[in-house]
Amino acid sequence: MGKEGDVSENTIPLHGRPLTRAFACALRASSKLITSSEVAAAATTTQINQTQRVSRSNSKRTAFDDENKKANATKKRAVLKDITNVTCESSYISCFNAAKAQVENIRHIKKGRASSSKVASSSDTSEVTDAKVEVVSSISAGVSLSGCTNEASSSFGLPPRPLGRSTSTVERSCVGGSSPKFVDIDSDEKDHLLCSLYAPEIYYNLRVAELKRRPFPDFMERTQRDVTQTMRGILVDWLVEVSEEYTLVPDTLYLTVYLIDWFLHGNYMERPRLQLLGITCMLIASKYEEICAPRIEEFCFITDNTYTRDQVLEMESEVLKHFSFQIYTPTSKTFLRRFIRAAQASYLNPSLEMEFLANYLTELTLVDYQFLKFLPSVIAASAVFLAKWTLNQSSHPWNPTLEHYTTYKASDLKESVQALQDLQLNTKGCSLNSIRMKYRQDKFKSVAVYTSPKLPGELF
Repeated sequence: MGKEGDVSENTIPLHGRPLTRAFACALRASSKLITSSEVAAAATTTQINQTQRVSRSNSKRTAFDDENKKANATKKRAVLKDITNVTCESSYISCFNAAKAQVENIRHIKKGRASSSKVASSSDTSEVTDAKVEVVSSISAGVSLSGCTNEASSSFGLPPRPLGRSTSTVERSCVGGSSPKFVDIDSDEKDHLLCSLYAPEIYYNLRVAELKRRPFPDFMERTQRDVTQTMRGILVDWLVEVSEEYTLVPDTLYLTVYLIDWFLHGNYMERPRLQLLGITCMLIASKYEEICAPRIEEFCFITDNTYTRDQVLEMESEVLKHFSFQIYTPTSKTFLRRFIRAAQASYLNPSLEMEFLANYLTELTLVDYQFLKFLPSVIAASAVFLAKWTLNQSSHPWNPTLEHYTTYKASDLKESVQALQDLQLNTKGCSLNSIRMKYRQDKFKSVAVYTSPKLPGELF
């Protein structure tokens, strides 16, 4: 037996603390002494139980894995169906028929309300109200949108919503098997800047957007007293020269004219401030469209310093508040790009004369106040129609491809094409020649000198 402070050979580590004689005496006094044999037996029993539990859990896991393997062997994964946005022609027709049915239901509701004195239910009333809102929006645009390719679209003034396309073929047929074929201008996906996959949906949304916030075609008579149509034409003609001076992109000029018309549509303007409104709208449009917009001082200089920097900034704040800072809208130039692309599909080689001539005719409408009654897409389609007729009278200027992508038939463009031809021939003797001089340059193939023969009625 060693000394009292020594550690006995029979001590067992208990939670990391050795069992000394003093601690054993205390346990013996309380009848809780744990002998080394008892502790060893307990440890052995615990180890056996743990081993049994581990083996039992391993056996359960093995059995569970076996069951999963058997289940996976018999269970097959569901086949992933077609999730692309390319739909078959039958799906397009079914959606087309559903749209027609919906329009017919709304018409029946209107007839029921007219023939019966009973109050319609809330759901029927909401459908009729929604239909009226769409019709009123198209009427407020100042033009009847009857150029859509189906009954549902003509009722609401919108083109048919694109349901996807197939890139496997160059030519596709329109809705219905008996319709003529058109060339798919979105089949080439090599140029990613064309956004071929999303182009139909983009231009559908633009067609919806052009119906909103359009100035009334008679806003001069409604709102203005000091500003006239002639003054507006002189301002736009001068802004064409300004855009040429600063080499601005065409979209800036088109957006500038829209901002001027929409502001005059809702605000009374005095004559001395009209030019200030013009340069301010061009400044705003330049900030939106240009990479490097001209400075305010340059616009002040172009007016021979008639207006100061503070006046331009004040007018800019007034215009932006009127627009609620939502200044963009699709213009004729927006639709003209796609319509020219559709027109070029019928040429073996791209025709620069046709492209410049269509741009020239569209730009002429900016000066003429009377063209506010036509939607931008109608003006763009009419410009392509007249440009093709001017360059070639041996074939019809309209074809299934143009009809498909513009959603206008030739008969829908009769009024606008005739008005545009009068503008081309200058039958009214307008003295504003900035656009005509611009397109007489060689870089535009001198398309301003072209004239077109009389439009026969058979074209429409």
